[in-house]
Amino acid sequence: MFALISFIPVRLAITLNRVPEPQAILALGGAFERIQAAARLWKSQPDLEIWISDFRPNYEPFQKIFQKVGVPENQFHYASATDTVTNFTGSVQDFVDQKVWHLYLITSDYHMARSRAIATLVLGSRGIVVTPISVPSTDIPPESIWRILRDCFRCLLWMVTGRTGASLHPNLHS
Repeated sequence: MFALISFIPVRLAITLNRVPEPQAILALGGAFERIQAAARLWKSQPDLEIWISDFRPNYEPFQKIFQKVGVPENQFHYASATDTVTNFTGSVQDFVDQKVWHLYLITSDYHMARSRAIATLVLGSRGIVVTPISVPSTDIPPESIWRILRDCFRCLLWMVTGRTGASLHPNLHS
């Protein structure tokens, strides 16, 4: 396992040297505040494309937020995800294909530690750097170390097998 992840810091350092500024925005779904933060960031940097990773039914309300601030339709993209790990595993190949090597990562403050850990393993394994932007939340404690470790294990599983174990979730339907 150590050999599997030991190359990630080197890849990230090389990428950060080559691409010091983010090239796109990745907002994790699950809260409208995150999407609104992505729209505000886009207004200050309108050359960036926006990627949203969430459940497909949430796309239409998110699209309205972007239309309200003037984001052209060709500048926002959706990646279907069922959970935090698949937010990253489901979109990493799109970033590689489009040569996006540095992203702003937008999520809630309580969710940032787990999101960064997953991003480091999944995106970092492909040489993609994230610059985090936390969205403040109220009265939600940071996620437990056990959730972070569980999802890091799922990322390692994905790195070896290409599967995250998301299909084992009892609330997901095919």
